[in-house]
Amino acid sequence: MSHGEVLSRVTNDVDTIEQSFRQTLAQLVTSVTTVLGVLIMMLSISPLMTAVAVLILPMSLIVVMFIVKKSQKYFKQQQEYLGHINGQVEEVYGGLSIVKAFNAEEQYLHEFNKYNDVLYSSAWKSQMMSGIMMPAMNFIGNIGYVVVSILGSYLAIKKVIQVGDILSFLQYVRNLTNPIAQTAQVANALQSTIAAAERVFEFLNEEEEIPETQTPAAITNINGNVSFDHVRFGYKSDKIVIKDFSADIKQGQKIAIVGPTGAGKTTIVKLLMRFYELNSGSILVDGINIKDFKREDLRNLFGMVLQDTWLFNGTIMENIRYGNMNATDEEVKKAADSAYADHFIRALPNSYQMVLNEEASNISQGQKQLLTIARAILANPKILILDEATSSVDTRTEVLIQKAMAKLMKGRTNFIIAHRLSTIRDADMILVMNEGDIVEQGSHTELLQRNGFYAKLYNSQFDAGEEAS
Repeated sequence: MSHGEVLSRVTNDVDTIEQSFRQTLAQLVTSVTTVLGVLIMMLSISPLMTAVAVLILPMSLIVVMFIVKKSQKYFKQQQEYLGHINGQVEEVYGGLSIVKAFNAEEQYLHEFNKYNDVLYSSAWKSQMMSGIMMPAMNFIGNIGYVVVSILGSYLAIKKVIQVGDILSFLQYVRNLTNPIAQTAQVANALQSTIAAAERVFEFLNEEEEIPETQTPAAITNINGNVSFDHVRFGYKSDKIVIKDFSADIKQGQKIAIVGPTGAGKTTIVKLLMRFYELNSGSILVDGINIKDFKREDLRNLFGMVLQDTWLFNGTIMENIRYGNMNATDEEVKKAADSAYADHFIRALPNSYQMVLNEEASNISQGQKQLLTIARAILANPKILILDEATSSVDTRTEVLIQKAMAKLMKGRTNFIIAHRLSTIRDADMILVMNEGDIVEQGSHTELLQRNGFYAKLYNSQFDAGEEAS
């Protein structure tokens, strides 16, 4: 489900439900109360004429049910394709530069028109069919009006009731059909509500995170020892990504995780921070199962610098302070200086008070990476996770960042997901993953001497470099 589709469900669909209840609920209560009061007065005048008038109601119900049954699928389709359009617009707007770069405007315009045509068709059909409801109800009400008039005339001739009673009764019949027609109109509005509610509850019924433990372990005095004990995980139960992962990492060690694309390197980190639950096995921090921590406490132990940078619309100062909301301005600047970001920040307009736009496109990709590194330094975590953190910076800046990282890593447990194997030669332990399993582990020198999978990966990078040069 796209981001735009989710947003449509929590905005458009919820708003449809809110508007419907706000506008129609009071009308529904008024109509039902009016119908009950009118029926009582009609019975006091003539039970026979009341019975005839009430016999018209099943006809109205049948018409309403028929129209609702036919039009409901169009109301549902209308809400569904409104979500599709929102999803596509959000997706294209977020990646507009890529769409233009690949000349895909016509393709997306064609797709938008296709969704829009279906939305137009379903909206037109649903409104047309629901619009028939009021005229149909009025027509049936008029039939009842005529039948009651004829019966009242006959009873007046027979001296059973007075002519004045007929006039009163006819007025009550009119008062009976009006609220019934209004109720039908409410039913019309409720069709959109039902279609929207189905989408909202489908979203709400998605599987939630496993509830927090009621007796969480204390987070104090954590050193940073991490153990993976026969970890098994798959995003889907029938497609296992991590098959049998076991490793023991000691406090202060620098652990590099390497392997080809799809081997499960980033997945290991996500499991460590409990973004997903294990199929089997366990992950321990200082001998405590991560399930025994509160998620908030567990994630406070970690600092992350990812290959995909994330910065929000706000000042540079606010973005760096995101790592520690209680940090002072001086601490933020010190962290930026440690990440070698202070120099370029001071060269920007308004320095630390420069506002980044929504996509943070008013600074370069390398500068974004430096800011996220500064944020991690400010967080001062027990365990540090680096996912190819220097991939977007130039060689000179990379050297400077690695010096800063060396200071940051000291005394901490460090997980480094690396694609350029030359950057992790000094790692205490290298875990080589392939197809969800650790196929080799050891230091850089030891793994090269074995001349196994790691050696092939390492040598292939230099072969590729030589070919490129």
